[in-house]
Amino acid sequence: MSREYEADVPGGAALPGTLPDALRAELIAFRRDMHMHPELGNHEFRTTAALKARLEQAGLRPRVLDIGTGLICDIGIDGGEQDGEVDGGRGMLALRADIDALPIPDTKSDCAYRSTVPDRAHACGHDVHTTVVLGAGLVLAELHRQGLLPHPVRLIFQPAEEVLPGGAPDVIECGVLDGVGRIIGVHCDPKVDAGRIGLRHGPITSACDRLELSLDGAGGHTARPHLTTDLVTAAARVVTDVPSLVARRVDARSGLAVTWGRIESGHACNVIPQHAELSGTVRCLDLEAWRQAPDLVHEAIDEIANLYRAKTEINYIRGVPPVVNDPAVTELLHDAMTSRRGPYSVEDTEQSLGGEDFSWYLEHVPGAMARLGVRTPGERTTRDLHRGDFDADESAITVGVELFTAAALLDAIR
Repeated sequence: MSREYEADVPGGAALPGTLPDALRAELIAFRRDMHMHPELGNHEFRTTAALKARLEQAGLRPRVLDIGTGLICDIGIDGGEQDGEVDGGRGMLALRADIDALPIPDTKSDCAYRSTVPDRAHACGHDVHTTVVLGAGLVLAELHRQGLLPHPVRLIFQPAEEVLPGGAPDVIECGVLDGVGRIIGVHCDPKVDAGRIGLRHGPITSACDRLELSLDGAGGHTARPHLTTDLVTAAARVVTDVPSLVARRVDARSGLAVTWGRIESGHACNVIPQHAELSGTVRCLDLEAWRQAPDLVHEAIDEIANLYRAKTEINYIRGVPPVVNDPAVTELLHDAMTSRRGPYSVEDTEQSLGGEDFSWYLEHVPGAMARLGVRTPGERTTRDLHRGDFDADESAITVGVELFTAAALLDAIR
């Protein structure tokens, strides 16, 4: 066994799968190239082609998904076997990455690898996620060639995570979970130092849906509001009253929150308009409350609108449920990380109000997501997600590869 693929585990055992220096440099270059060429959801053609070429170079057989972008690649299944035959029926471990970028400009003025595409940026760290799964796949493929991978692994490179309801449902329809028993993923966290991960049992993200609402009624002169549908007042009451009504109809611990981001109505100070539009988000910490949310929101809007005789047209767009980490898979990530980096490399993390379509996979198989630290230790300025100046400490790539590689090896003996 090559020593470059072996690491010492606390306690004296040996766990293969560390990252060779040459591969580490290659992965940083891959990430920078991807960062310079961001692609939006369902248009990740260049990214998909680059991943396919590198995996094929490693002797693997990646398959581009039927939806046109994204791909899957199995490691440890050499051909002819059925998934259940090769893994004894217990299911493969899947490693998932999201490959799309955001429609915002890259504002990093002093960065040599800043985006070359106007108004497009990898401002959420998907380039890091993708590189981590690619790197883990290359290490695991080498271990398989050496006869050191006891259990098959599937790589999933998913498009369109940033597009509601996320690309995951389409990817699942393509059959990527066939033969999968567990799934793991990471998300960059600029509040956690590189070299560490954040973990949480149970919900780690929030559900997030989109809400679009139209109000209509008879307009008229502001001198005679009693002869009209007082639409601006109706819209204002919807904005202020609906969130509190909805919140009062579920357990307060569910964190169900309606938040408006846009309201638009009228063109003149002395004219009551005939049309108003509102849009916002519905977020929820609890899975069961999220399932009730559409009915609760519809009822609350209609109650307020009826007071003003306003007609409503409600477009409630399902986004994503919360990511609910499975306890056993969370412990797998914990043990994998501590086997590589020691007991102080894992910290507790809070449930976020952000949404993540990794949650759709967990509707089908158990899994867990870790927060991958990308803040340079000692750095005082935090470059938050979804900002044009976001960047990651690239040592996090090595950490992520080691985490996934160790998880794949430990999963095989559990």
